[in-house]
This record gives sequence, structure tokens and C-alpha cells, in this order.
Amino acid sequence: MSWFGVDWKGLALPFAYLVVLSSALMTFSSIYRKRKAAESANLAPWFPPGVRRQVYLSLLESSGSEDGSSEQQRRQVPDSVLCTALLRRAVEDIERLIHIRPAKQACSTLVLRGSVGDDLWQRIQRAESELEDELRD
Repeated sequence: MSWFGVDWKGLALPFAYLVVLSSALMTFSSIYRKRKAAESANLAPWFPPGVRRQVYLSLLESSGSEDGSSEQQRRQVPDSVLCTALLRRAVEDIERLIHIRPAKQACSTLVLRGSVGDDLWQRIQRAESELEDELRD
């Protein structure tokens, strides 16, 4: 059957080849992206957990909840303690910022040379984004 002078039976094999090839590439691409995302999620954090941040947040939480009970009034945190905890939290963040800037520059150079893998670069970028979020908070 020749419709508009085109041999459809002869074109079926190339079209089938293109469909199989594109589906194989899409499958590989999705599996590869999922595997890379899982690997980057399992990277160890650059900095240890922020203890001073947790202290400040727990003090802020215990200070902010007032329902009039006598136990809550006994646990009221003075503003000077909150300010001190916030200041210590800021000092910790600034120390981390001072630490990560030169490390990022050195890691960038090493990644460009191929001396270290991309996982270290991803760890530094994730630590920097967490630090920026912390500073905004």
C-alpha cells in the first residue's frame, strides 16, 4: 500500500528503532538522575550539627509559650539569656563562614584539576547553602 508515494512498511522498522532507542535513553536518564540524587542525599555534612542553634531554639521555644500556668512562669527565660544565646549562635555561624570560604576556593581549584571528586564539591556547596539559610534565619 503506497499512500502519497510512501512505503509505510519500509518506514516501520526505522520508526520502531527510534521508539526503542528513545525509550531506552529516557529510562537510563531517569535511573541515572535518581541514583545521583540518592548519592548526593547520603553525603556526610561538612559541619557538625549546630549545638548553639539548638540551644537558642529551645530557649526561644520555652520562653515564647505562655499559657498562665505556674510551671511556665518558673521556666520563663530572661531576655539577656536569649540575647547571649543568639550572639553565640551568630558567632558560630560567622566562624563557619570564615572556615568555608577558603575551603571552597581550594576545592574549586582541585575539582578543576581533577584531584578530588564532585562529591566533595557538592558537600561544600550544600554546607554553604545551609549556612546562608542559617544566616538569613
